[in-house]
Amino acid sequence: MLRFYKQIWHHTGPSQVSLILLSLLVAALAAVPLQFQKDIINSLKPDLIIEEIFILCLGYLAIIITSNVLKFLLNYKSSVLGERTVKVIRQRVYSAQHSKLEQVRDPGTLTTIIAAEAEEVGRFVGAAIANPLLQVGTLVAIISYVASTQPYLGFFLVLIVAPQAAIVLILQKEVNSSVRKRTLVLRGATSAISSETLKNVQDVQADILADFDHIYTVRRKIFRLKLSMKFGMNLLNGIGLVGILMIGGVLMMNKGTDIGTVVASLAALDRINDPWRQLLNFYKELSSVRVKFDLIVGGASLS
Repeated sequence: MLRFYKQIWHHTGPSQVSLILLSLLVAALAAVPLQFQKDIINSLKPDLIIEEIFILCLGYLAIIITSNVLKFLLNYKSSVLGERTVKVIRQRVYSAQHSKLEQVRDPGTLTTIIAAEAEEVGRFVGAAIANPLLQVGTLVAIISYVASTQPYLGFFLVLIVAPQAAIVLILQKEVNSSVRKRTLVLRGATSAISSETLKNVQDVQADILADFDHIYTVRRKIFRLKLSMKFGMNLLNGIGLVGILMIGGVLMMNKGTDIGTVVASLAALDRINDPWRQLLNFYKELSSVRVKFDLIVGGASLS
C-alpha cells in the first residue's frame, strides 16, 4: 500500500492538496446540521417564537447549501484528476509496449489493461486521499458531537461502528485473493482468444471455456463474501436504531437528556451510515485496485 500511495503522491501531489483542503472543510461542517436539528426541535414549545424558528431554519438551509457546493467542487476536481490519471496510465502502458527496455505484453493483456484496468486504477487515484479523509473526518465530527451532548449515546455509536470495521477487515482479505485470481484468469483467457489460430483452435477453446467456468466460480465466492458484509452492516445499523431509541428513552425518563438530543442522535446514526459505508467501500476498492496496480506495473514502469 505504501508503494501505491507514494506513486499517487509523486504524480498528483499538488492536485491532492486542494482536494484535501476541500475534504476538511466538508467534514468540519458535517455535525453542524445536527445542532440545528436539535435546537429547532427543542424550540417547538407552546411558547415558541416564530422569529427564532425562522432564523434557525435559515441557518440550517445555509449550511446545507454551503456543504453541497463544497461537495460539488470536491467531486468535480476529484473526477477530473482521476480521468487525467487514466490517460497517463494508458499512454505509459502503450508506450512501454513498444519500448525495448520493457517486457512486451501480449495483445490480449494489453487490451485488458488499457480498456478496463487502467480506468479503474486511474479513477481511484482522484479519490485516493480525499475520500477517506472526508469520510473519517465526517465520522469523527458526528460522533464527537453526539458524545459531547450525551456521552452514553456517543459511546453507543462507537459500539455500532467498531464491529462493522471488524467484519470488513476479516472478510476483505478473502475478497482480495479472489479478485486477484479472477483478474489473472481473465487476462489469460483474453490472451488465449487473441492468440488462437485455426491450427490450435480446438485446444485453445477448451482452455478458454475452462477459464470461463473458473471465473464464474470465483465471482460466486466474491458475491457471497460481499453480501455477507452487507448483511452484517445492515444488522448492526438496525441494532443501532433500536438501541438509541431505548437508551434515549431511559435517559429522558431520568431527565438525562432531551427530545432534541435523541432525535439528533437518530439523525447522527443515519448520517454516519453513509460515510461509514463509503469508507468501507473505499477500503474494498483500494484492495482491488492495489491488485490491479501491481499487475499493471509488473511489466511496465509507471514511476
